[in-house]
Amino acid sequence: MNVLTRRDALRLTAALALTPLGRAAGAEPGFEFIAVNDLHFSDEKCTPFFRNVVARMRESAPKAVLCLISGDLADGGAPEQFAAVRVCLDQLGVPVFSVPGNHDYLTDDDRVAYDAAFPGRSNHVHSHGGWQFIGLDTTQGLDFEGTVISAATLAWCDENFSKLDPRAPTVAFTHFPLGPGTVFRPRNADALLARLEKLNLRGTFSGHWHGLNEQHIHNADVVVSRCCARVRENRDGSPLKGWWVCRAAPDGTLTRRFAALAPAETAARER
Repeated sequence: MNVLTRRDALRLTAALALTPLGRAAGAEPGFEFIAVNDLHFSDEKCTPFFRNVVARMRESAPKAVLCLISGDLADGGAPEQFAAVRVCLDQLGVPVFSVPGNHDYLTDDDRVAYDAAFPGRSNHVHSHGGWQFIGLDTTQGLDFEGTVISAATLAWCDENFSKLDPRAPTVAFTHFPLGPGTVFRPRNADALLARLEKLNLRGTFSGHWHGLNEQHIHNADVVVSRCCARVRENRDGSPLKGWWVCRAAPDGTLTRRFAALAPAETAARER
């Protein structure tokens, strides 16, 4: 008969203390995802640029399980732009969840090509690993400033947020910025934030301004980020083009790091 000695018992107790319940020793907590905005795919010259972007994304976050895109996937709302960027994004090998931006419209009331290439990616919610991800359409056609979030989006929130788990950590992503005082913020952004704050909101990701703005509201980081485009520059003067690599932990902690293209990769764009 095997007898557990006092020394063996102490070793076993120490090992158990270092292994959180429900997780195998050595496993990383939570999961990673990518958040990016403002790709502005314009023509065939963008294809090699975005093939490289996707390859770098995979290198920066090899364990990422999904990708959030905060609008302006295309530069002019044309079907061929969406078809080409879709091919590039498929090489990520993970689900891509997007929302439209103002440049994803062909005309002020024509967003048919975006909706065909990314069906169901207007107002939507998805879950992974105990976290909730909410994509929200904040566009007003082609308008880029002085906008109002539509009554349809706010009504969708009212109808669907009550079905969500208010305790589950939640990430929202939009095209237009939500943080108070940010450039190009919709005039009724407070109405959307008020609805989101009824959930366990841990972070929001937005674009449109092409610059970095970080705020902390209640328990959430409200972030506007630089673009990741070949044909557009950042409005804050930064040369950095890239994306966020985020980690969502089981305890509701959301951390992120910015992964940037190398200067040579950005400077080598063919005009």
